[in-house]
Amino acid sequence: MKNIRNFSIIAHIDHGKSTIADRFIQFCKGLTKREMSDQILDSMDIEKERGITIKAQSVSLKYKSKKSKIFKLNLIDTPGHVDFSYEVSRSLSACEGAILIIDSTQGVEAQTLANCNIALEMNLKVIPVLNKIDLPTSNPKKVLKEIEQIIGIKTLNVTRCSAKTGYGITDLLEKIIEEIPYPKGSSLNRLQALILDSWFDKYLGVISLIRIKEGKIKLGDKIKIMSTNQSFTVEKLGTFTPKKQEKSKLSCGSVGWIVCGIKNILGAPIGDTITTKKNSAELPLPGFKVIKPQIYAGLFPNDSNYYEHFRNSLNKLSLNDSSLLYEPENSIALGFGFRCGFLGLLHMEIVKERLEREYNLDLISTTPTVNYEIELNDNNSIIIDNPIKLPKKNLIKAIKEPIAKCNILSPIKYVGNIISLCVDRRGIQKNMIYHNDQVELIYEIPMSEVILNFFDSLKSISSGYASLKYNFLKFKKSNVVRLDILINSDRIDALSIIIHKSNAIKKAKKIVENIKNIIPRHQFNIIIQASIENNIIARETIKQLRKNVIAKCYGGDISRKKKLIQKQKYGKKKMKKIGNIQIPQEVFLTILGKYK
Repeated sequence: MKNIRNFSIIAHIDHGKSTIADRFIQFCKGLTKREMSDQILDSMDIEKERGITIKAQSVSLKYKSKKSKIFKLNLIDTPGHVDFSYEVSRSLSACEGAILIIDSTQGVEAQTLANCNIALEMNLKVIPVLNKIDLPTSNPKKVLKEIEQIIGIKTLNVTRCSAKTGYGITDLLEKIIEEIPYPKGSSLNRLQALILDSWFDKYLGVISLIRIKEGKIKLGDKIKIMSTNQSFTVEKLGTFTPKKQEKSKLSCGSVGWIVCGIKNILGAPIGDTITTKKNSAELPLPGFKVIKPQIYAGLFPNDSNYYEHFRNSLNKLSLNDSSLLYEPENSIALGFGFRCGFLGLLHMEIVKERLEREYNLDLISTTPTVNYEIELNDNNSIIIDNPIKLPKKNLIKAIKEPIAKCNILSPIKYVGNIISLCVDRRGIQKNMIYHNDQVELIYEIPMSEVILNFFDSLKSISSGYASLKYNFLKFKKSNVVRLDILINSDRIDALSIIIHKSNAIKKAKKIVENIKNIIPRHQFNIIIQASIENNIIARETIKQLRKNVIAKCYGGDISRKKKLIQKQKYGKKKMKKIGNIQIPQEVFLTILGKYK
């Protein structure tokens, strides 16, 4: 136990977590030179292409210290994006320490602060590390001041390293051994194992990544999932080095994987506790909670013939992503599809991209929405995630929208622009803290305003220097209405959104104008309208394509020309009744991000 160190790597997105993990594997000889590649722990193509970590990964390494002692290092590489903060907290609960990676060219950012605070609240030993020290734009002195002032950690003897070149990695490994405490607990106690992650294998069933907090687990043991009370038999277990290695048992302090023949991902909820069926632990490990989606959107196949294939694909993907929730949905405009719940916009993009790549689908996603709490006249309350589900006005007593607490870190010179953006998004300032060259702004902003292009706008007005961290705070009464989009008098339910009444007309005009520029011209007029409670507040018309049917008439009686025009007019009228208007994906994106 004294030679085991369990630690996580935490940081803001793109500060070098995965690259440092690669260097650890290389220096500890977890893989040969031939087996090594960049971002070895990022197993998905999307992770490697985007340069981000989506799923937490673990690796058990053996390290020989300068004093020639052999240590077992259990490393968990965590995501850095705000959408996956619960995954970060779950990974940290399996550790005794955390390495806080800070980019020496960027400095402390919002998610750096958020992840560090989670680690400090759990009483973990936090080791700050300055990465990318080899770059010419590196500014260690400035970043060290930020660490002390913003995070509040002493920066004496902070390790400086370059994950790319390997400089300082040995010093960092020595510091991990010296400063991070070894695991507490005993192999003689009753089994308590935390489920860090679960994924589905078509041959083995559910594979769970676990950390043994107390006791031990071995092949053939009868185990119990504490939240569901279901029992299973241990069929296989082992560790990642990062290659999968099978073992006969895992003892207290270990991090490894386990297979119990579970056929459904819900059979092993992430964050749950595993114990033995006989002589069970009395209490589960703290911190378990059911993941709740933050935003909802409809996903529909472009070709309705692919619906069954889409359903099977979504079912398979959800086995590898426990935070993805979905239910069937039927849209008048788009046909049959699914209403899906996501952790955030990035999670939504990744799920859609994985479905299209891995299962060869062509999908349309509707505008994402948030949950609204509706107080009815009979004093009951309901939660809706789809604007179409909004009850009639005469049944509603009040509508409450979700409010997000937003922490924004930015250089001082961009503060004016950021305040204007927050005010424009109906934000209420709660605090403003100055840290030398940086300012921390704390705002309460409606969640619907945050998910619609807020982060992109923030990056744009701050030249990419501002960073954002947000989380759900409360429901608050608000004067919001449902905005419907009609095309040729037919309501397109997939385009309906709930917005604040004060700027509904301005937004409606912008949306209708954008849709007009996207939908191609047809052989008949296309009328685009925006309405609130059956009142039209904006309108645009896409003029029909017209053929000059009288061009061939050279002179002659006027009645012949009138007859041709009348025949064309009748044809246009008939075409309008039976004509199909194809709605391009860009129409949904215009509501998502092209208007302010």
